[in-house]
Amino acid sequence: MTTGPGHVGRLGLLESALGAVNLGVVVLDGARRVVLWNQWMARHSGLSADTVMGRDFLELYPELRARRVDAAIGQALRDNFPSLLSQTLNKSPFALYSSPATAARNERMQQAVAVTPIDIAGAPRHCLIQVHDVSVAVGREKLLREQTLVLRSQTFADGLTGIANRRHFDVAMEKELRRAKRNGAALSLLMIDIDHFKSYNDHYGHQQGDDCLIQVAAALTALLQRSTDLLARYGGEEFAVILPETDADGALAMAEAMRAGISALAVPHLQAGGAERHITVSIGIASQDQDAPVEVATLIGAADRALYGAKRAGRNRVLAQTPAPAGVAGGPTRDLCAD
Repeated sequence: MTTGPGHVGRLGLLESALGAVNLGVVVLDGARRVVLWNQWMARHSGLSADTVMGRDFLELYPELRARRVDAAIGQALRDNFPSLLSQTLNKSPFALYSSPATAARNERMQQAVAVTPIDIAGAPRHCLIQVHDVSVAVGREKLLREQTLVLRSQTFADGLTGIANRRHFDVAMEKELRRAKRNGAALSLLMIDIDHFKSYNDHYGHQQGDDCLIQVAAALTALLQRSTDLLARYGGEEFAVILPETDADGALAMAEAMRAGISALAVPHLQAGGAERHITVSIGIASQDQDAPVEVATLIGAADRALYGAKRAGRNRVLAQTPAPAGVAGGPTRDLCAD
């Protein structure tokens, strides 16, 4: 082997380059002994090159024995097969730390690891292990995922009450109606409106009006019995409840419980007409018959007509209307209030 000035100069240049790169570089010989360990590895592992040189790699990292890194090294040396370790399954295989502070907390850096075979003339095959610190990228991805979840929740949640908003309702209504038709299941919809809310807002002010909406939303939410039931703010002082796999009788029981529950809050409303001097709600029900599926607009229209029928009949009551298939007149409205 030539050892002239040019050769020595190239070795020095190579060592300087390997010391300057911002990634870990390890080379193992055919017996898995360390023959190269760059400054990046020394800095982040706490093991100097003099300490590790010539040692069996798995003596340095015994926890990697029979793990994915061990298998990748074997494939490189034996089969001349390169490997890029899955970051999802191998987030931090090596005990490498970004700083002394993270080392003290035993917080390993997130790593991307590649194992590549190296053929050297006149020598057994070696393998190169490259380790990249991807902690910043992983942290950025995590932050983006969290922000995406926040944005999604804001997109589908009402900013005042925290319940589902109109957009969420529209998406859920389409999905549940398709599912009900596919499974031949019942589906009910409640439309709920706070009685005399405009006069409440005018008399008590918008801040107290907002507080009233929050109280009503919380009380209605507390009455939902299943995770599949959805309460949404439909608009202004109007709410909607989707009740999958719920027939007319089940919807009536839920509607009556909600009507009574809001009345029991006893939120004062001295401007309300009639005998009641507190906040009440009117509720319209529409239930899809398993044998007579309808469209979303038909179901919402029937519940809406029932709601305004309840309003005209004196408020603080529950009415139901049977939605009719397309081309057929709607069924009769039934006053189901116990008053």
